[in-house]
Amino acid sequence: MNQFFSINDVPNVQQFVADALSLKSNPYGFQDLGKNKTLGLVFMNPSLRTRLSTQKAALNLGMNVMVMNLDKEGWALETQDGVVMNGSTVEHIREAAAVMGQYCDILGLRSFPKLADRTEDYNEDFFNKFIKYCGVPVVSLESATRHPLQSFADLITIMDTWKSKQKPKVVLAWAPHIKPLPQAVPNSFAEWMCKAQSENLLDFTIVQPKGYELCEDFTAGAKIEYDLENSIKNADYVYVKNWSSFSDYGKILPYAEGWMMDNEKLKLTNNAKIMHCLPVRRDLELSSEILDGPNSLVIEQASNRLWSAQVILKNMLSK
Repeated sequence: MNQFFSINDVPNVQQFVADALSLKSNPYGFQDLGKNKTLGLVFMNPSLRTRLSTQKAALNLGMNVMVMNLDKEGWALETQDGVVMNGSTVEHIREAAAVMGQYCDILGLRSFPKLADRTEDYNEDFFNKFIKYCGVPVVSLESATRHPLQSFADLITIMDTWKSKQKPKVVLAWAPHIKPLPQAVPNSFAEWMCKAQSENLLDFTIVQPKGYELCEDFTAGAKIEYDLENSIKNADYVYVKNWSSFSDYGKILPYAEGWMMDNEKLKLTNNAKIMHCLPVRRDLELSSEILDGPNSLVIEQASNRLWSAQVILKNMLSK
């Protein structure tokens, strides 16, 4: 594995989940793999779970870790080719990525979209150029279009907590927010759940107001609905998340009241477990009564971020 950017980089999803669950019981069993190896973590945007979990995963594998907040601590970076750098940018991505590749054996990158130009964001130019010029394996710590370590952890969480022989019903439910958020987490979650559904592991539904449909590249095979209460009937897992419009890119569109999950809506489900990637705005996206109650899996999801990262790094080191 030379890069981890999406579900398409995972050759066997069920095996990777099994490996993650195995690491839970033996987190320090592969420290020889990372001995004298260095992981570089490059952040263009804020992070809590991704930063800490990936760092700890590397340490569990015996790696050294270097962290750089490139947006604050580095030179202003030029990403476009063929430009005369007589403005505010100081260093070109070609040299920056190449130099980081000299110091690190694996690089992790986080860069959010600007939500202004859909074509620019969905081209993933920043990531593609880093992959091209750094010369070492690259792990996505969240990009404009995907958050694969989060989605991998989400699947681990579902597979680890589901005890029935029947397939669980999993629902991705849009929730309100005060500002436009990227589609990266729902895109990625949908992509991983559609893959799991194709392997007969679960049934997957997405529910959102009209105008909030995700890019179809990520949702092939999912059932698409627009009525929250109808879609969550008999659900076993409800993944709550806000995202801005893809069609009217980056915009918050009008929607009816009643999209926040609370205990009344929970009664419609099969006593569903409630998931969210965090951070979450309490009593706006998701009710405090659910977050503080027995149905919340948000802390378990966050915990599994460690194992999703460790499996990916272990695989890269093994190769």
